[in-house]
Amino acid sequence: MGIPREAGRTTYSTEIRNLKKRLSLNDYQRSVVIGSLLGDGSLTANWSKTNFSFQVAHSKKQEAYILWKYGVLKDWILSKPRYYPRNNSITIKTISHPEITDLAKLFYPNGKKVLPRNLKQLVQDPIILAVWYMDDGNIIRRNGKVYGYHFNTQSFSKHENLMISQALYDVCGLENMPELNHGRYRLRIMKKESRNKFQKLIGKYILPEMKYKLS
Repeated sequence: MGIPREAGRTTYSTEIRNLKKRLSLNDYQRSVVIGSLLGDGSLTANWSKTNFSFQVAHSKKQEAYILWKYGVLKDWILSKPRYYPRNNSITIKTISHPEITDLAKLFYPNGKKVLPRNLKQLVQDPIILAVWYMDDGNIIRRNGKVYGYHFNTQSFSKHENLMISQALYDVCGLENMPELNHGRYRLRIMKKESRNKFQKLIGKYILPEMKYKLS
């Protein structure tokens, strides 16, 4: 005889409550989540609108990358990465939790994703910067040589891009400039000194499968 449906729901709810009590983001996990939120990640409110969960999707060709994120956050995720044939992507999603809700206060103060006010503090962390770049960055090559790097920050406004540009310069010493791309702004790191500095700053945190974005 199977377990009654209501009993199953109760057991599942108890499991989640117990999980939430013992979970706390370590520094590395927090950096990966924040780097993803600056890039492709998002936060979703639960049914009661009291807590948020973290979710991110990457294309199938970046399967190794999404599986790495899954490994970092595995304790926070109840189901395996899910493949969606419609857009050829793989998604992971954490449980909702007060610590993730705290991040929603930074990234979704009015229900819409914005650039956090403490950005300069965040980009001091090279792990955050590396994850952000793995999410949204690409290398610029000309005649087979590395010519620069893009941060594809088109999801942010022009004003927010100027804030990012200033933060990268003030905190990391990276000379960069906003440029228009199909009517939206992104950032470009071009000068050799800044390119080299950027490589040294994030290089050891870039996954082997994502090295093509850096060199």
